[in-house]
Amino acid sequence: MFEIDPAFLTTSEAVGDLALSHLRLQADARFPWIVLIPRVAAARELEDLGQGERDVLMEEVLRAGAAVRAIAEALGRPAAKLNVAQLGNVTPQLHVHVIARRPDDAAWPAPVWGFGEAKPYGPEALEAALAAARVTLGL
Repeated sequence: MFEIDPAFLTTSEAVGDLALSHLRLQADARFPWIVLIPRVAAARELEDLGQGERDVLMEEVLRAGAAVRAIAEALGRPAAKLNVAQLGNVTPQLHVHVIARRPDDAAWPAPVWGFGEAKPYGPEALEAALAAARVTLGL
């Protein structure tokens, strides 16, 4: 049975579900950032997905990229670059990060992981970010 690792629940907000993945907005207003979590029980690596599931995940990553760009626009910080990563060193459940980056963001050009303290979204910014993502994704 598929269950989301509790670590995601404490560090992100639900965006919604696509065909394969549950999407969550990372709770760090410094970076427009969506995490895709394929709803496949016990999946830890890309190789744990079937070929068709890997194809679907790639399409969902591309859709999440459009949503992250929409979030960045809604927050007045258009994306200059998208970073996509599947790490899992801290939270081993299979997940893919899609992050909007800018030369003036807090961590540029370094990776965002472990950089400073997360800055929570204010209520209006959170609402705008979630709405932009959901509209772009058709949720």
